[in-house]
Amino acid sequence: MRRTAATLATVAVLLVAGCSSSGGEDDPTPGPSASDRNGRPDDRKVSGLRGMTLPSWNTDDYSRPQAETYLRQIAATGTRWVTFTPTWYQDRVTDSAMRTTGETASDDSLRHIIRLAHDAGLKTMVKPHVDLTKGGDRAEIKPKDRDAWFTAYGRFITHYAQLAADNGVEQFSVGTELAGTSRDGERWGRTIAAIREHYKGPLTYAANYDEYQKIPFWKDLDVIGIDAYWPLADKATTDAARLRSAWRPIVDELAAFSDRQHRKILFTEAGYVSQRGTTTAPYSWTVSKRDGEAEQAAAYEALLAAFDGKPWWAGVCWWMWDDWPDSGETAKRLAYTPHGKPAEKVLKKWWGER
Repeated sequence: MRRTAATLATVAVLLVAGCSSSGGEDDPTPGPSASDRNGRPDDRKVSGLRGMTLPSWNTDDYSRPQAETYLRQIAATGTRWVTFTPTWYQDRVTDSAMRTTGETASDDSLRHIIRLAHDAGLKTMVKPHVDLTKGGDRAEIKPKDRDAWFTAYGRFITHYAQLAADNGVEQFSVGTELAGTSRDGERWGRTIAAIREHYKGPLTYAANYDEYQKIPFWKDLDVIGIDAYWPLADKATTDAARLRSAWRPIVDELAAFSDRQHRKILFTEAGYVSQRGTTTAPYSWTVSKRDGEAEQAAAYEALLAAFDGKPWWAGVCWWMWDDWPDSGETAKRLAYTPHGKPAEKVLKKWWGER
């Protein structure tokens, strides 16, 4: 499916970060460098993030009249960050380049919504995506000509790095769920160095939950990004305590990984459709056709409770807020958005009342 970020996992594989933790102060202001002279990140710049993703599916989405309303609604939940996802496309997983299409947010619209977000008191992350024109999993992109693909990717990603720098974006993602290329530490290292020539703020990479341990270039970044779509149950449940228990071994695994890498971990994405069974396959847009708002809310509660106060956890960026009019492929009542559902009340409890 073209609507990515959440369609990824063990079966089909993966903001942010505009992202979040229930405690701590937001202070990822870009500076001369996001790392200290020993090469370790400045944790003050990647901590306490509470975020929501507002994706775009068309050239003008971010300049639509609804943009200001969405940002105001997002801020009302207690969210303090918002992530934007300009997307380029390639036809086949073996292609050597990517390009804009009619589904790529225009640069002017991206500048517009960054400005609106700042006006609304929100900090921003730009998290560019590469997707496939005919659907499919971006994690399967394995170009025949890797040198050509990385050259093209470098042009794509540094374009947005410069746009982010020029518009005061507070955090930037160098890539999202590109598991077919992400083991190439040498080429990614060069790409990240090129990005830092344009953008001086904190950098992350959004690895899918089954990809992050295989990434060789975390040392080149400031925070570990994970799209946290771990299955938590083998059948539908609204028991938040049970779901929280399912997080425990994952929490232990992530704590150890953070310690080894000397970096905090940010959930660049996490989300659940409001469908029955969503916690069995959080990466799926189509778990069932049955309403699951209570299960979605329980999943939000479990994640925030499981990671609350963990010193190595930088926060979470939820996938996602409302779709733009006429662009949604999933009915709002069944989609990832928490807006107008019990999950929104969970967010307000954790973020808006503290």
